[in-house]
Amino acid sequence: MSEEKAIILRPERKNFEDIYFSGNQGSLLFSPTTKGKTITTIIAAIVLLIAFFLKGSLSKESQGILYFLSFILLLCAVFLSVSVNKVSRWKKQVNHYLNTLEKCKIYEIRIEQNFFTVNIDGEKETSEWKDFNFFDSNNEFIALEGKYNYMFPRKSMNEKDYSLLKKILKDNINQQ
Repeated sequence: MSEEKAIILRPERKNFEDIYFSGNQGSLLFSPTTKGKTITTIIAAIVLLIAFFLKGSLSKESQGILYFLSFILLLCAVFLSVSVNKVSRWKKQVNHYLNTLEKCKIYEIRIEQNFFTVNIDGEKETSEWKDFNFFDSNNEFIALEGKYNYMFPRKSMNEKDYSLLKKILKDNINQQ
């Protein structure tokens, strides 16, 4: 590939949101990151609640189990809050990026022999092909990871450009 190729993207927020927030990704308590911790915390709370209601039938020596279960619930809640915070920060970053896209007039990809450049309203991020270590594509989007990480929805470009981008990335990025 000797000449420069340019692919113009349509930065429609919905196209990007559909991908970023698919599968409950944006849900604080039920995203893939937090779902297990949420369920574990709920189960720990139910077990503690049942033990608390049955404390009258426990002997004085057995009531230490309530302290133990309370400690388990506290641990679960701490792990859950850390995960919720992580998802919240990710969601905030994605929304900031989506707000930037919503306002942008120019969103283009320039592909050269040795370089890959993304231009969003004059703010250019240029990488050499060797800076990328992974790319993946499916029917919905192309994901590119390396010095910078990108996600390009299929709906944001025409079919010819999507196929061209996929082919160029496959030819230029060493799959590991």
